[in-house]
Amino acid sequence: MPKLDLAAIPQTNATGYPQPFDALVEGRWYRRLAPVAGLTLMGASHVTLAPGGYSSQRHWHRGQDELVVMLAGEAVLIDDHGETPVAAGDVLAFPAGEANGHHLHNRSEAPCVFVAISAGDKATDSGEYPDIDLVFDAQGYARKDGTRYDAQRAP
Repeated sequence: MPKLDLAAIPQTNATGYPQPFDALVEGRWYRRLAPVAGLTLMGASHVTLAPGGYSSQRHWHRGQDELVVMLAGEAVLIDDHGETPVAAGDVLAFPAGEANGHHLHNRSEAPCVFVAISAGDKATDSGEYPDIDLVFDAQGYARKDGTRYDAQRAP
């Protein structure tokens, strides 16, 4: 089954972020591709950001590489280096362990679409959200002082 039928893969905007951090990603809709394809060593999601939508809270990973391939529309990459416009055909790479908090914001009037790919052991991954009182690990979310939130990361 090399060719995936996107229309047959459920789309969701579910998030594991605890309140109030979950509100930022209400305009993010995604389909998890890797499980449907039988991929077990990487993650992949087909993501649509509605106008005004954000891909995530600004974050970085200690144990997973991330690659984003823009398919349609345009967005703004916001990271520690500033703001960079991105559009269909652009590829973004975020190496594991590079403490560069990043996310995408769709400031256009049309949806943008991208594929987000991750590689690395999710069971040992952790990371930080530089703008808010949030960190993550395989067990879920915590405040920067270590106090756990009652929230689990989305599968």
